[in-house]
Amino acid sequence: MLYSNTEGFGVDLVLLHGWGFNSEIFNSLFYNYKNQYRITLIDLPGHGKSTNIYGGLNEWSDEIIKILPRNPILLGWSLGGLLAINIASKITVSSLILIASTPNFIQTNNWEFGIDKNNFKQFSNALQLNLSKGLKRFISLQTKNKSKLKALNKVIEQYSTTTQALNQGLEILLNTNLNNKFKKLSIPIEVVLGKYDTLVPIKISHWYNQNHIKTCILNTGHLPFLHHDFVLPSTLKVKYNSSNT
Repeated sequence: MLYSNTEGFGVDLVLLHGWGFNSEIFNSLFYNYKNQYRITLIDLPGHGKSTNIYGGLNEWSDEIIKILPRNPILLGWSLGGLLAINIASKITVSSLILIASTPNFIQTNNWEFGIDKNNFKQFSNALQLNLSKGLKRFISLQTKNKSKLKALNKVIEQYSTTTQALNQGLEILLNTNLNNKFKKLSIPIEVVLGKYDTLVPIKISHWYNQNHIKTCILNTGHLPFLHHDFVLPSTLKVKYNSSNT
C-alpha cells in the first residue's frame, strides 16, 4: 500500500520523488505552495512510509494511479519523472512537470543525452553501500543552505528505503526508454534542469527544445527545487488562475 498525503486548495498537483528518497524531500515546495494548489505527496513503493510492491515501471505506475486525484498536474523529479511520463501515457492528466528528469536516463548508441551506464552503476552502488550516509553526502553537494541540509538529513534518517525497492528503482532507471511515449503526449509539458547536474546531462535541453518543450535551466545540480530561484513553472500558474476567474 502506498502512503499519500493531500493538503491545500486549488488545482490538484501531485509530486513524485526520486530513487532512494521519499516524499518529504518536497517539504519546502509543499509548504510554499499548498495555499495555491491542492498538493498530493506520494511515497514510491518501498520508500518512506510505503510498502513494497512487485514488478517494475508499469506496476509502480498502476499503484500510483489508484490514488491519484482526477486529471492532476504531475510533477516528477528524477525517477519520479519517468513514472510521471508513464502515467501520463496511461491516464488523463492536465499537464506534466519534469524536474531534473528525462524519458531515458542511460546513454546508448542512439541516445546521446543520457549518462554512461557504468558511471551510473558506480554511483548507485556507492549509495547502496550505506544509503543514509550516501544520500546525505549527495544532498550536501546540492545545497549549502544549512537549515535545508539539517531538515533533509532528518528526513533521510527517519525513513529508509527497502533493498527490494532500491533494486526495482535502479532497474527502472537503467532499462527504461520512454522517448516514443513522451513524444506522443499531447498535454502541456515543462522541464526544469540543473546546469551542473551529473545525472541528467544539460545537453538534453537541446532535445527538449527540438521537441518544442519549454525548458528552464537553473545554476544547480540534480535538485533544482532546492534552489532559491526555483518557482513552479508557468503552466501551473496559468491553469490555477484560469480556474479561479
